[in-house]
Amino acid sequence: MAILSKDEAQSILKKVLSFSTADECEVTLNGRIGGNVRSARNSISTAGAVDNVSLGVESRFGKRSGVATCNEFDDATLRRCVQRAEEIARLAPESPEYMPLLGPQEYGTSSKAFAASTAAITPDYRAQQMGASTGLCDQRKLSSAAFLVDTAGFVAKRNSKGLEAYQQSTNVEFSVTVRTPDGTGSGYAAADYTDASKFDAARLTRVAADKASSSMKARALEPGKYTVILEPNALVSNVDTSLMAALMGSFDARNADEGRSFLSKKGGGNRKGEKLFDERVTIYSDPMNAEIPDLMFSGDGRPQKRVTWIEKGVVKNLYSSRFWAQKAGIPDLPRPGGWIMEGGTQTTADLIKGTAKGILVTRLWYIRPVDPQTLLYTGLTRDGTFYIENGQIKFPVKNFRFNESPIIMLNNLEAIGKPVRLGGNLVPPLKIRDFTFTSLSDAV
Repeated sequence: MAILSKDEAQSILKKVLSFSTADECEVTLNGRIGGNVRSARNSISTAGAVDNVSLGVESRFGKRSGVATCNEFDDATLRRCVQRAEEIARLAPESPEYMPLLGPQEYGTSSKAFAASTAAITPDYRAQQMGASTGLCDQRKLSSAAFLVDTAGFVAKRNSKGLEAYQQSTNVEFSVTVRTPDGTGSGYAAADYTDASKFDAARLTRVAADKASSSMKARALEPGKYTVILEPNALVSNVDTSLMAALMGSFDARNADEGRSFLSKKGGGNRKGEKLFDERVTIYSDPMNAEIPDLMFSGDGRPQKRVTWIEKGVVKNLYSSRFWAQKAGIPDLPRPGGWIMEGGTQTTADLIKGTAKGILVTRLWYIRPVDPQTLLYTGLTRDGTFYIENGQIKFPVKNFRFNESPIIMLNNLEAIGKPVRLGGNLVPPLKIRDFTFTSLSDAV
């Protein structure tokens, strides 16, 4: 039942609304099917599956609201769910930031966010992909740990003001860490796709295996400021805080206006319109992008459209809640699902060839804030860090702790490579000068 058609989903939502006695009511259906498989030491260790549809009901009386959920859809259960939401609403305090529900909206039409190949994934497919990954590591006498997860689902919304929304989506993600038998070498690779026909676990595992073999017996370099090449996995992560996620997560207008952001201006207001980055930096979101298609509506029903956040280094827009947009008199822009950083045509290998001296960073992890106001973060390199000289990788180096801000980083650009999809975003490898390493780490 997890993947309902538009008509099936809206039929349920209409029925739920017919049971409502509230001033306003909004109902949302979320459904998904999928599965996952995990490996450790070149053997599958766990596997799982999900198949579920859940309904959320928000009822409102004046400025009071209540929410209830259920995952059974007989009339009696649906009535109880609505009644429970209304009971909670009557008991709730008034919201000082109340906004009426949205009326009918116009959404762009896109079917790119759903791929039949991903929705058709079976346990056999997962086992075959993971088997190809573990088999490659067995052949090369390396040890791997990997995770593969796929989902296919839909979101449907309807409210008493006439809003109606529906969209399907799919996603498959894979990550793998490979280690050498002596424990001195480690490599990593990760990718995600809407369309599973583009996925090849063996190809990604080969990248991680090559990194692991090449990173054995790393040498120590003195900490300091270096020219670095940051691969996309060093800029975006699915499992930990990342420098670029920290940057884009700071484009909230309210945080900026209230003095809690690097985009805050002394004396009040924000720095929209100011040039804060290298002129080569342009970042935008577009739910209809062919590489990272996304939902055409946000969680509260606002349309998602193409929006430029940074253009040639200048802050162009900030996202906000509906309440703050109205109060501050600013464009009503929801937070995007994914973002795209424009880049060039060079691969990571091309960036290496053009580097006289520097360090190649595969991945950053354990990233934590030092100063939220300046977006200063600290963390560690891992899974393959290498010294570059005269356009070639000379030898692996021991991992570093870094202290760096993405604001400074994007003002110290030397080159931008070709963007690739990672974590639902399009991210290019970056060549950065004066990247700050503060100490060494013995961790691999």
